[in-house]
Formats: sequence, structure tokens, C-alpha cells
Amino acid sequence: MLTFNLLSTDVSGKARAGVIRTDRGEIETPIFMPVGTLGTVKGVLNRELADDIKAQIILGNTYHLYLRPGMDIMGQAKGLHQFMHWDKPILTDSGGFQIFSLAENRKLSEEGVTFRSHIDGGKHFFSPENVVDIQRTIGSDIMMALDECPPGDADYQYAHKSLQLTQQWLKRGHSRFLDTEPLYGKHQSWFPIVQGAGYPDLRRSAAQFVTDLGAEGNAIGGLSVGEPTDVMYEMIEVVNEVLPEDKPRYLMGVGTPANILEGIDRGVDMFDCVMPTRNGRNGMLFTSEGIINIKNKKWENDFSPIDENGTAWVDSYYSKAYLRHLFISRELLGPQIGSIHNLAFYLWLAGEARRQIIAGNFPQWKKEMVEKVTRRL
Repeated sequence: MLTFNLLSTDVSGKARAGVIRTDRGEIETPIFMPVGTLGTVKGVLNRELADDIKAQIILGNTYHLYLRPGMDIMGQAKGLHQFMHWDKPILTDSGGFQIFSLAENRKLSEEGVTFRSHIDGGKHFFSPENVVDIQRTIGSDIMMALDECPPGDADYQYAHKSLQLTQQWLKRGHSRFLDTEPLYGKHQSWFPIVQGAGYPDLRRSAAQFVTDLGAEGNAIGGLSVGEPTDVMYEMIEVVNEVLPEDKPRYLMGVGTPANILEGIDRGVDMFDCVMPTRNGRNGMLFTSEGIINIKNKKWENDFSPIDENGTAWVDSYYSKAYLRHLFISRELLGPQIGSIHNLAFYLWLAGEARRQIIAGNFPQWKKEMVEKVTRRL
């Protein structure tokens, strides 16, 4: 089974440092997980992910992999690990968020969701059961349950009805998980997801429902989807008051460096977001001293390292002036360097938070870092 060992907490008792153990290796928490939607973290080679960025776990996406390359190919390859030559853990999102973003091209029912492919318009159906089956074929180490993700501005009636549907699906997904076995000889875990929009009572009851399932880990979904930031932080606090301390807590799709620090401060262990690669490809760099738009003319003659305190080899190897030149010239190397830098920074930030928690210095360090990572340079 997946196991979680809690090693240390900060003085508040909420920020945690721990270790998740899987059949494919250990994951030191808190951890940021690079997003590899289609079996690749865009523009980044696996050796850079493992050796330079120091990724311990990455993500794939059930919806996208199901559509392309498809489960026939995935089965022939004996799973995503073999297909992409990645021997560390992989977590797969169930595809629920992607499906529900196709508002005009999907239809919900108690049985599941019918949707049309964004690629060719073909009609498909996901249920709590077949999403487990698909993720068995993918072979991910951590599988996510199918859920409905309501919008951040959902009214109470909608959020309540949506949560009831999600909980029906969680029961069915959990049963299917228990009734099936991994296909490639490695243990797989299944995480249910806490929904409930921005309503504390719904979130609290959802967290208790998820806790009672007794899964090996739990996720918090439906945040950073349009609600105010203070509501997101409040919902994290409400949920983590209920979720068990001896299981890892995964906050899905969040977010900025400051969001991650605030999430850690509230007891979250695992994070993912497309922001470091998406923003990196467009010239926005997150650094230990603040946010850089590398396309700005102010960096044209700046020959200092990208991040003087950075841990990626690109940080000291390339100057801001050179990286700006690449972006202005639309050279492909620019987005690649931006992605590598941002991912390495996110992994460094999570790792440094872990070190500060263990050393007993997290509250003061976090306060200083939030100020730094939110300022524009």
C-alpha cells in the first residue's frame, strides 16, 4: 500500500513535512508535481525533470490520454511509465475537470457524463467505474476519482446538488477500485476528492464523507476556479480540520508560489499546476526575489543570471539579456529555458518549505517568501 509518514510539523501544528512511499519510490512532502498532461511535461526532457528539476512525481491526464494515444496503445505499451520512459511515480487526474470545462459539449447524469472530444467531436462516456478501468490501463501510481467540479461562483443549490452527485460517484468509484487489480505488478492508490464550492458546511460534510471511505490519500478539488483567494484559503482550512492527519492531502490545480506557501501553511502536502510551464513558455519567470517578465526592455542589457539564488543549471548558465533575446527572436530555446527554470523554482520552493518546517523556522520564512514571490521586478 501507499504509506505516509509524518516527520515534523511547524509550531502551528498545520504545516507538515512527511514522506509518501509508493512502489516506484519515495516522495518527500510538501511536494509540487509537474503537469505532464499527455505523457510529457511540455518542452522538458525526462532527464531534466529527474536530474535538474528534481521532480519526484509527475501528472498525466486521463481525459487526454484516453483520447490520444488511446487505451489500445497504452495497453500495448504496458502503461504510461513504459510508454514515456519514466520510472518514478505518476498521478493521473480523472479527467473530470477537463470534461466539465466543456460546458456546451457534455451531458451529466447519475450514471456518468457523456461528452464530445475536443479533437474530432466524437462522442464518449465516462463513468466512475470506467475511469478506474482507464487508469488501471494507464498504470498510474495514484488514481483520482471521477467528480463534478462546480464553478467558483456556483450558488448553494447547485453546489449542494453537485456534491450529492460527486458522492454517489465516489462510492461507485471506490467499489470499482476495490474490485479490480493493477495490470502491471505495481500497487495503485485511489484518492477521492472533496468538493462543495465555497460553502463551509458543504466542504465540512464532504471532507467527512471522504474520510469515511478510508482511502490511502485524499484530494481537495474545486478551488482556484474563480472564487476569491480568501475563500480558497478558508475552504482549505475547513477541509483540513476534518481530513485525517495520517493521510496525504492533495490540493488540485493550485497555483501561484504564494498559493502553494499558504496551502502548506494550512496543512496541504501535494500540489500541481500548469502555471510554471505555461507562464514559462510565455516569458513569465518566478524567482526567489520576485516575478520577471523577461520580454520587458529593462532586461535587454542585464547580463546577470536568471536567478542568482536559483538551483537549476539554466539559472546561472544563461543571462537575463540572452533569455530576453531568445523570446524576442521567438527561438524555441527561450520557452524551454523558462519552463525548466520555473519548474525547478517550484520544486525548490516546496523543498525549502520542507526544510524550514523540519528546522522549526517555517512561519517567519514563509512570511518573508510570500512578500518576495508576489512582487514584480
